[in-house]
Amino acid sequence: MAAVDTARARARAVLRLRGRAVAAAALPAACAVVLLVGRFTGRIGAPGSPDAPLWDGIRWAVCTVAALTLLLAAMVARAHRRAVPPVTPAVPLTRADAPELYRLIEELADRLDVPAPGAIALTPDCDSWLEEPHRPGRRAAPGAPVLVIGSPFLWWMRAGELRALLAPVVAGTAAAADPDIAAARRWLRTLDAALGDRHRGPAALVGRVDRHLLGACREHSAELEHAVAAWASEQAKAVDYGLRIAAQEQVGLAYAGWDRLLTRVALPAWRLGRHPSHLNAGVVAALTELSRRDRLADGYGNRLGDRPACDLLEEPGLVDTRVSRLAAELLHEEPPGGWQPLDWEDYPEQVVDHGWRESAAALQSALGDDHPHTGPALDKLLARLAAGESETLAAALAGRVARAAEVAPPLPPVRSGRDLLVEHLTATVCCAAVDAGTASPGLDWLDGPVLLSRAAPRAALSPAVTAAAEAGQDGPLRSWLERAGVRLERPVRLSG
Repeated sequence: MAAVDTARARARAVLRLRGRAVAAAALPAACAVVLLVGRFTGRIGAPGSPDAPLWDGIRWAVCTVAALTLLLAAMVARAHRRAVPPVTPAVPLTRADAPELYRLIEELADRLDVPAPGAIALTPDCDSWLEEPHRPGRRAAPGAPVLVIGSPFLWWMRAGELRALLAPVVAGTAAAADPDIAAARRWLRTLDAALGDRHRGPAALVGRVDRHLLGACREHSAELEHAVAAWASEQAKAVDYGLRIAAQEQVGLAYAGWDRLLTRVALPAWRLGRHPSHLNAGVVAALTELSRRDRLADGYGNRLGDRPACDLLEEPGLVDTRVSRLAAELLHEEPPGGWQPLDWEDYPEQVVDHGWRESAAALQSALGDDHPHTGPALDKLLARLAAGESETLAAALAGRVARAAEVAPPLPPVRSGRDLLVEHLTATVCCAAVDAGTASPGLDWLDGPVLLSRAAPRAALSPAVTAAAEAGQDGPLRSWLERAGVRLERPVRLSG
């Protein structure tokens, strides 16, 4: 119970600081009232007394300070009333969306002997926490927090693993229901939210006051959360403790697969204005592929007999679509034409092939040879690289991407011209191989867009392109293209 006592003691320390702040704001006004009452009753600086002028001066000074202090306090109180703590974007799950998940969480809360969360939401992240609802007002009763669950956990983990993983999180509802802890947290969130608002002129003093108060509470706040975490962890030890250790191993695996899926697979689609509609199903495919390639995920096959946690949802596919759209909105700026949903079976054509041909068109523009439907002929392009024009082409590509970034900020950060040249040359070669009929665009769950070639080894393409782009050595790339059946004199098509 030491963690419980520590958490409550730290919460009360925060509340005492709040009380002192209120007292400090009221003290000048109280002194002014005493001096004014003393003046009218004749007990302090009565008219005609020798010390009357001195007390009149003191009264004016104290009243002025009191008026300014009350004005500042009113501005601070107004800012606090208007401040709305940020809420993590998430997809809410109603009981109709996931009745079995709600039952699992409620049974877990009952086993932990803590209040059940008020609602459940999903976030496109590998983390889970309790989101306390914002209720304005100093005396507002604490509401049941929302349990926010990382969506990759639902698709990758088994139902038992998810229950074990969420036990310490759900145990935190006991602290959220404590009046002192809830009040302290609410005040700290209000201070933090008020600091996020910009104040100009005299109102800038509000920010200084909030910053000072938040600084005074920082140590108590940190220790409060540490104690609450220890409290919840101690409560959760009685529930699925052994399974939780195994589930923690899956957390790292899920995070690695989710991060790789977003950066290697989803990002190329987002750049083209498409958002894959089933990211969470994709992370399962990526981790399954990882289990096939890497001994790190050997235990996955043994878990297939257990029920996946996504089966606790009524319509996993629909929920996945909503979470995937939220991921696109959070992690990438919306394209000018709006988001277009994308199914995984359409990824090779709409993302891989389309992206390659856009890159080929950009390379043709850098070459200064614009045609509406055909791109550069590879024999002329390789001849220019062999003649030492790689630096010129790289600079032209870098300038083109930089100008496009000024017009369309959603584009990725500008890379070096040499990297851009390698990327665009690779895309042009891939387009030529696809046009020759000996290769096709494909999706690798771990690497993203890939060229599936039946005639030439894919592994040899990257070093051959790098040699041509960076050193002007076009021999290896010409050999690869010959094996792939590509006619070098034939212009690359810029449309699929």
